[in-house]
Formats: sequence, structure tokens, C-alpha cells
Amino acid sequence: MNTELPPRDGDGYLQDMDAWSPEIAHAMAQADNFELTEEKWEQILKARKYFDEHSVVPPIRKFSKYLGADQKEMFKLWLTGPMKPITKYGGLPKPTGCV
Repeated sequence: MNTELPPRDGDGYLQDMDAWSPEIAHAMAQADNFELTEEKWEQILKARKYFDEHSVVPPIRKFSKYLGADQKEMFKLWLTGPMKPITKYGGLPKPTGCV
């Protein structure tokens, strides 16, 4: 994949949310050597939907409830705090507070 990446900040987040597209998300993940599985991709898209509805990135507790998912399983899936990669590859703002 030779998608040119838009400018990203030091943490790898897009500097312009409007530059996001599914192709950009996959190119970002590829550049970061990060695998976006089908399950991860579904969570990213649901996070974008949540953001569109509420104009905020949810904390993990609220987001796992929104998904109907177990928080511990989400941590196992992402191998880290889930909201950081979900928002990063979802082209959303960095999460704040306890994520």
C-alpha cells in the first residue's frame, strides 16, 4: 500500500481529523507495524460513530458499555489501553483522563 500519510503529531495522531479515511487508517497502521484485525476495525468504526453522536472520545468504561464488550477482553485484544490505538487509527482526538 502506497498511501501517502497526512501530517501526524509526535504520538502518531493525525494533525487534521478531516484527513482521515479508511485507507489512511490502514496506511497508518501499516507504517506503525500494527495489525488491524476485523474486530479492531469494528471497534474503531464504532468509536467514530460514538464521536459523531456525542462529540467526545469516551472513556474505556463508557465505550465498552456502548459496545456491549468486556473491558478485560478489549485490553487483551489491543494489548494496551484500547482507547489510544482506537482513537489514533480512527482519526479521532487523543483521549484524555483515564483511558
